[in-house]
Amino acid sequence: MICYDPLWKTMESKKVTTYTLRFIHGMSHATVQRLQTNKPVSTHTLDKLCTILDCRIEDVLVYVPVQQEQPAE
Repeated sequence: MICYDPLWKTMESKKVTTYTLRFIHGMSHATVQRLQTNKPVSTHTLDKLCTILDCRIEDVLVYVPVQQEQPAE
């Protein structure tokens, strides 16, 4: 699962808010909501975030393996 927890830390350190993303940089409210709920976003959006925040992709997202249930024996 892709998790955007690093994004919020990066935004905080760069003094960027969701308001800034939406109203200054033109990101849609729906896209911001998708990020807030760890839903998929396009690589274009990820590129835009890295450009806005002047950061690397690992400052925006992290891959977290999902625990798979073991079959009952």
